[in-house]
Amino acid sequence: MAAASGDSGCCSLERCVNRLIAAGSPSVRTKSQAEPLYLLSLQRYGRDPDSSLLFPDSVSVSESLFDATVTEGHCRLRVSLDPSLNRLVHRNQLRCGSALRSVVFSGGGGGGDPRTEGRTFHICSLEVDSASGGDAALRALSSVSVTSLPWLGSEPSLLPLRARRSSYLPLWNNHDFTGEVWKDTPPCEHGEDESEDEQQVEDSRPVVSLAALRRHFLNGSRRPRGSLCVRILHKSRLMYYGKAEQSSECPYKAELQVADGSLSVSVVLWNTVCLDWYRCLQPGQVLRLSRYRVKESYGSRSGQDTEPNIEISLNSRNPAAKISIVPKQHISSEWSLPDLPHNFLCGQELPNCPDRDICDVIGVVTFVGRQERIRRKDGQRTDFEEYRWLQLEDGTSEQPITVKLFSTSQTDIQSRIQPMALVVCTRLKLLRKTIGTTTSFEYLTNTLLTQVYCTGTGSHPVMPYRGLRPIRQFLQWLKQVDEASILDRAVMGGYFSYPPISVSLQSFMNNREGDAGLISGREMKLQCDRLHYRERRRFAIQCTITAACYHNREDSGRIRYSDPPSAQLSPRVPRQREGCDIFKTPAKRKLLFTTGTPGSARKRLAPPIPQSSTDVDAENEFSLFDGAMEFLVGEDDDEDEDDEAFHIAPTSPMSSHLGIPSVAMETLPRSFCYERRHVQAAAMGMQTNSFHKLLPQRELETFSPASCYTGYFTLTMRALSDGVMLDVLFFPATPGNLHWRPLPVTHDNTWESVLSHGGFSPHAPPPTPVDLIATATQLTNQRLVCILDACALGEDKVELVLNRAFPLRS
Repeated sequence: MAAASGDSGCCSLERCVNRLIAAGSPSVRTKSQAEPLYLLSLQRYGRDPDSSLLFPDSVSVSESLFDATVTEGHCRLRVSLDPSLNRLVHRNQLRCGSALRSVVFSGGGGGGDPRTEGRTFHICSLEVDSASGGDAALRALSSVSVTSLPWLGSEPSLLPLRARRSSYLPLWNNHDFTGEVWKDTPPCEHGEDESEDEQQVEDSRPVVSLAALRRHFLNGSRRPRGSLCVRILHKSRLMYYGKAEQSSECPYKAELQVADGSLSVSVVLWNTVCLDWYRCLQPGQVLRLSRYRVKESYGSRSGQDTEPNIEISLNSRNPAAKISIVPKQHISSEWSLPDLPHNFLCGQELPNCPDRDICDVIGVVTFVGRQERIRRKDGQRTDFEEYRWLQLEDGTSEQPITVKLFSTSQTDIQSRIQPMALVVCTRLKLLRKTIGTTTSFEYLTNTLLTQVYCTGTGSHPVMPYRGLRPIRQFLQWLKQVDEASILDRAVMGGYFSYPPISVSLQSFMNNREGDAGLISGREMKLQCDRLHYRERRRFAIQCTITAACYHNREDSGRIRYSDPPSAQLSPRVPRQREGCDIFKTPAKRKLLFTTGTPGSARKRLAPPIPQSSTDVDAENEFSLFDGAMEFLVGEDDDEDEDDEAFHIAPTSPMSSHLGIPSVAMETLPRSFCYERRHVQAAAMGMQTNSFHKLLPQRELETFSPASCYTGYFTLTMRALSDGVMLDVLFFPATPGNLHWRPLPVTHDNTWESVLSHGGFSPHAPPPTPVDLIATATQLTNQRLVCILDACALGEDKVELVLNRAFPLRS
């Protein structure tokens, strides 16, 4: 193959491939030359049983495998990545747009899969050229039409290279769909193996009601007796059930809640039926179903249903289900199909609704948070849930409607939700948190059946709620709204925490609002090193503040770092006793771990609970927290005796360090720019999997920080356990910013009060930053239990934000 540049010789990438082909052995390896390669795409998929044969040394590395497309500017090559490189992907160090050097290739078959045999190449190792920055490929390939670059060999298929899977997974969650194999139009009315006569026979079968079908099934008849004509009431998100030990090529299922005039049941789409039909089906549509299977419902099998019920399974074979969407003009009144159920609530009604109530809401978006992830365990497998915060206004309440929106398998809609859009969220669950005895905060979050509709995304024509009275009332209010006022308040991205956590240490510990127990500095650093890209966790750690600095905004909207008001705190560290081992546990602190009288463990800090101990029974877990509380409350009798044990932690230059010293681009919320809304939405999003979706990495900086954030504090902290130094950000809740949820509690706006409440008093003017910094000496040697929110921003950046800091008193 001649190089695209017209040179008589081969390009460097083709020379590597030719050497592998000539060798003819999978064990032969070849290394790329000095010029860098660029990563154009990155695609993830689940392992299968053959993966352990292909990669015997990395069985426990990850449930995922990755394929990539690389180029040196003249041609493209699709390759698989060795699982040893997965960690680079998980931390977003290896990403689309990266410059790669010292790339080692090997040849190899498709693991026995005839679909990929003889054309698979593999990257065994590589180095990411961090000096080139994240925009290396954008700069290097700016004059090249990447999509027109020739492929080495034939154009690759859409199938994963190293597992028998029929589709790829999204990079950052398992619930969205990705790729061209997911059809957005219904399949042909009948397949290649089905004649028109057979089609007419199917369409002429009598329609049977769901109630009659249920009755026949419960009486022992397993043979379907006719077609079903049902309306879709609700649609679930996609569920991926693939595991490394399972060989299913398309391990997907999705659930529809359907009904006719007699009964409501679940219809489950299995495997490749999801590929063909999931994107096509919407609530409100009427379906005609035949060649289905009937089985006992999941609720009946698990004992959740009070009465036995059925569910309908739609499979791709044995038999192959027949699905058709019935046009409106062909819907018969004899079917007595129900209307869509709804329960729209306005912002004014939410505070009076019971906890865990299911409702629908509509509003104009005023805040869209950045995308983050949390880790959840499903049996032995770890899964990541992706979410973002929304705030909506509907004109009925001064408080916005706050929504924690997880994936709904509506990728095209959710990725484009932005301020000033009108959004409908259905089947949300209300969650309430009470602080103190009277103050409660509520927010809404997903159920399995949540759906989202948003203007500007093409979903408006299918929105099945447009004619309802609550929608019309909202639109009537919207006609009278001052759009400029909403636009001025519109914010995108940045750190956001909700609902507020407790304002006392005892309540925080009792309510288990952090990860298990108090943690040491080194253990926290170890846990943060394991965070995946945009993964968020909360930690509780004992610290003292050694420096405080305030940063404000210039007229340009950029953050100013020159000569900020700051304070360096000089802790009074007691003199260490000669010959004392600073890592030795004092004898009295060992009493917590030994048998003795109940009083012997009082006032002693409970040890951090290891991550693997989360399955400890509730009674034992509570006793550890209770022991921690007893120690933290303390008594006067041995405060002086233990004082040295808290202050002798080493602070040498060799101490470990965690956090980033200055605010990251992703941390600050940005004012919404309507003219560049599409660029801003892409800049706020997660790392993409394709070169053509890339934006310059610093594009986010071109959007001004939100005006509601006049400034923030950076705090330098030292862990009392082992001297680990932490760089921490603090965004005090101030009237007008996103975190302002005033509690009916007055405090004196001292450092101690501001830190323990997370912000300023609602009943007094906040102090100026200069005045607050001037009183920072109040923090000298002050022992604090700090509640820190950690988020991995990619590469080696871990954002630490102080949520609360509770003083320890005797």
